[in-house]
Amino acid sequence: MRYFLELAYNGKNYFGWQIQPNQISVQEKIEYCLSTILRENISIIGAGRTDTGVHAKKMYAHFDFDEILPTDLEKKLNAFLPQDISIDKIHLVTDEAHARFDATSRTYHYFVQQRKNPFNFDSSWQIRNDLDLDLMNEAAKSLIKKADFGSFAKLHTDVKTNICDVTQAIWTIENDHLLKFEISADRFLRNMVRAIVGTLVEVGQKKITPKEFNEIIDKKDRKFAGASAPSQGLFLVDVQYPTTIFI
Repeated sequence: MRYFLELAYNGKNYFGWQIQPNQISVQEKIEYCLSTILRENISIIGAGRTDTGVHAKKMYAHFDFDEILPTDLEKKLNAFLPQDISIDKIHLVTDEAHARFDATSRTYHYFVQQRKNPFNFDSSWQIRNDLDLDLMNEAAKSLIKKADFGSFAKLHTDVKTNICDVTQAIWTIENDHLLKFEISADRFLRNMVRAIVGTLVEVGQKKITPKEFNEIIDKKDRKFAGASAPSQGLFLVDVQYPTTIFI
């Protein structure tokens, strides 16, 4: 039978989601705990691959197990896992359900702190000057379309296409000095959100105009976009699936 794990993690201490040689990852920690508790070698496949230092408030991963799961598995996993990873729910799904390929939408939040703050420096990008929110939102409107987002893609990856359908992209004020960028799409390229945020911040600093931001999208070339925003401000906050895959 196939199961979905609904989980969350603070990415500060991890080299991203995906298992990699000689580095600690979120996937590795969960697989080790699952395999130990179930006494079977368990592999999991996540909804995506967050980079080093990126957080997730809601992430999904699937795994297969031939028997009915113990009723207290969620409790045992949370007791076994480190403090910075939590399992929020375990779902029984159809045998063909896939955490990555069946996802219909993903949403990220990115936080920018405009004043020095000793309490959220590891969960936001701290910029000690004011940004023009209106200009940033004007530029962000250019993202809401189905388009080639190669200008914001990590170079030399093995993806077959840079086409993404962005359905939401907006900046809001969380409090006096904390800004939140929310973006949703059917899929995201590696490093895409951080590259977009870094370039939109240049708009907010009036280094480039909203018109120039739109031109950067059309060029489909990473060298024209701004530097990527730091990883600690980025959170995966939602992944949507067809209701038909859940049993």
